Order: sequence, then C-alpha cells, then structure tokens
Amino acid sequence: MSMLNLHNSLTTYLVLAAILFGMGIYGLITRRTLVGMLIASELILVASSINIMAFNRFTAPDPVIGQIFTLFIMAIAAAEAAIGLSITVAVYRNYKTVDTEEIVDLKG
Repeated sequence: MSMLNLHNSLTTYLVLAAILFGMGIYGLITRRTLVGMLIASELILVASSINIMAFNRFTAPDPVIGQIFTLFIMAIAAAEAAIGLSITVAVYRNYKTVDTEEIVDLKG
C-alpha cells in the first residue's frame, strides 16, 4: 500500500496544473534573464495543456477534441520557443547580455 493514495480524478490533475501555473507565473515575475522567462512561459503552457486534457478526459464525450487543442498548444509552445530563442540571440548580439534589467535602452 502506498503512502500517497492518489486516485485519478479531475481534482488531482487540476491541482497539478495549478502548481505548474503558479510556478510559471512566479518564474515570470522573478527571473531576470530572457531564457528563464521563456522557460517559465513554457510551464504556463504545459499547465494549460494539462487542464484541457483533464477536462476533456472527465467531462467531454469526444476525447479527440481535447487532444487536438493540446496539439495546437504544443505547436504554439514550439513556435514560441524558436522565436523567443532567436530574439534572445539577437538581443545578446546587440547588448552582450540577456539580463532584462540591463536591456532598457529604447530607441525611436
């Protein structure tokens, strides 16, 4: 018998998603580097994917709809990572840092 008796219920998945979402928001607020902010935003997208799949599993009659939404979220996350990393490389080439506190020079 295990010490944690976690049964597969909607509440279990929602609590896991809420913890990941909270970690993502905390990461966005506290991280000073662009890469740290990108990782934190990925945690937020993972939390939303878990929510969609959990609600789909326990409430929707057709399981395909939630899976399609989750695939779209994964595609958006991949595109965000590619664009975010390319912007980070461009910022590093111009400013020689990825610290958001030092990148406050707006021109124009």
